[in-house]
Amino acid sequence: MIIAVIGSSNPATREHVELAEGVGRELARRDIMVVCGGLSGIMEAVCRGAKAEGGTTIGILPGRAAAEANSYVDIPIVTSMGYSRNVIVVHTGQAVIAVGGAFGTLSEIGHALSDGIPVVGLKTWPLTANGDGVDMNGAIIQATDPLDAVEKALVAVAARNHHR
Repeated sequence: MIIAVIGSSNPATREHVELAEGVGRELARRDIMVVCGGLSGIMEAVCRGAKAEGGTTIGILPGRAAAEANSYVDIPIVTSMGYSRNVIVVHTGQAVIAVGGAFGTLSEIGHALSDGIPVVGLKTWPLTANGDGVDMNGAIIQATDPLDAVEKALVAVAARNHHR
């Protein structure tokens, strides 16, 4: 299984970095591969956490060189696609865990939700329908900590697979 973890490259808050490292550790403990954008910030933190527990990490890179990947990426995938690679990141995972995030993260959340890929949020973007303030019926599954995020992602993957 592969789970995508998304979040901002810089600046990532200390709290978000710690959450992302914890998510990476939890995924690796369950033999789940991590896919992310492969750069710094949240992406580096989740990979560092996964590697600390012997996990495997995949970085879908925006540029033209594998050397752009953070040092915790096992499998760098060079796309030369810039932000367009965000679609590949979310579609590579069976679910997405969003930690914090800027506009790139928001675009990834949008791509995932529009294609029915479950999104679990840890201190990430709140979404409302058409700006009317009404929550989008739990479109983003809210989590309280890394363990909760991983468990909710796995439940969402199982539910999605059941409904296929």
